[in-house]
Amino acid sequence: MRFNPKARIDQSQVEVRRGGGGGGGLGRGGGGMRLPIPTGGGGGKAGGIGFGTILVVVLFVVLQQCTGGGGTTSPGSSSAGGEQAANQCQDGADANASDACAVDLFTTSVQDYWEQTYPDQTGKPYEPIKTVRFEGSTPSGCGQASSEMGPFYCPNDQLVYLDSTFFDDMLRGQLGAEGGPFAIGYVIAHEYGHHVEDLQGDLGRIRTQQGAQSDAVRVELKADCLAGMWARGATTTQDQDGQTIISDLTQDDVRRAIDAAEAVGDDRIQQRSSGRVDTDSFTHGSAAQRVKWFNIGLEQGSLEACDTFSAGRL
Repeated sequence: MRFNPKARIDQSQVEVRRGGGGGGGLGRGGGGMRLPIPTGGGGGKAGGIGFGTILVVVLFVVLQQCTGGGGTTSPGSSSAGGEQAANQCQDGADANASDACAVDLFTTSVQDYWEQTYPDQTGKPYEPIKTVRFEGSTPSGCGQASSEMGPFYCPNDQLVYLDSTFFDDMLRGQLGAEGGPFAIGYVIAHEYGHHVEDLQGDLGRIRTQQGAQSDAVRVELKADCLAGMWARGATTTQDQDGQTIISDLTQDDVRRAIDAAEAVGDDRIQQRSSGRVDTDSFTHGSAAQRVKWFNIGLEQGSLEACDTFSAGRL
């Protein structure tokens, strides 16, 4: 996959922060929707959901705790404690050379897709948000974000948070995905899928937080399906000047995105962490489920087809 070197990053959609305050996790201030990360450390609690030592760190937090209470910031604002830095990423040439810049241009691509598709399919306007690309840790409307957590969407401040070291340290490292630029695109598109769900009211429908057919899994699989929708139209997305953003996309690129979806399946992560699979504790869906719903979005390209809450079996 190659970005068009002339495509411009919409810097109004990206905020770069240098490391802010100390440690702590999302559970301190609420919760967010994020990709799962394996851990070998001790058990604990975050957002009211506890996990044993052999399971993964918090994969999903009860939404009611995330959408209420204090500690929030207004959409698009910068939180105290995270120093805003100049963004050196400008265009597709930068994105071809740097994962961090690729995150920024994928953000432009994903939001251009939804600015066209969301009104067409819902009759309502899409509301653009920002990606916060940070180093180390930074405050968020859902608590302190850190590089150990992986990417997440916070409904409290409607921002996507991501430490770009995730792609080397986690996606290609501990999670064992093949990687590649389009795998980065899948991750960004998945998190923005949660924003689309937020706009549709899906995040308020969560009643069950664990299990292969739970509402939490339905939310995550819909985000995968929405990522597949973006992948279907990725080569048609444009920057503010009408320049095509992605100039070259192959079947291997799409395969690598699907490989990334498999890598973050609950069963794959549980198997790597503990050597066993417990479907009753699923929060994101199995590798097969994640691939299935990504492909539904890729093949059908419609919000109706991605309605996991209407699906009898996932």
